[in-house]
Amino acid sequence: MAELIKRESDGSLSFGDYTLQEKTKQDDFKNDGSSYKVKTYNEITRLERDGVLVYESVPGTNVTSLKGSEEGLVFAIEGGKDAQITVGVEPQTSYGVRVGGESIGIITSNLGGKLSFSVELEDAGQVAVEVVKA
Repeated sequence: MAELIKRESDGSLSFGDYTLQEKTKQDDFKNDGSSYKVKTYNEITRLERDGVLVYESVPGTNVTSLKGSEEGLVFAIEGGKDAQITVGVEPQTSYGVRVGGESIGIITSNLGGKLSFSVELEDAGQVAVEVVKA
């Protein structure tokens, strides 16, 4: 991924680069009236919008076609190792989570609006993820 963050033609965002060996970041990326900050390398990828967590993975990942709505988030991820994903959503709200088209269940976000789950990425290529209000 040449750019750390970019807007796709459909309005979605793509960001991250899990192949980087050193922490790299890009601040103040403007999109639809919001300011985004991305920090990425092989150990972590994190995206914030106006200072609030949108997405974080440990270890780092590449994220493509991230779209958010009132109902949740959809995106695709790719990485060299299985990853723990945390997304920022509405506090104490239940979401149905699908990974690679398979439901992994209903997960309720915490008081801070964070929802976490694991994704098997090793040798998987790109994996589609949906986090939608249940």
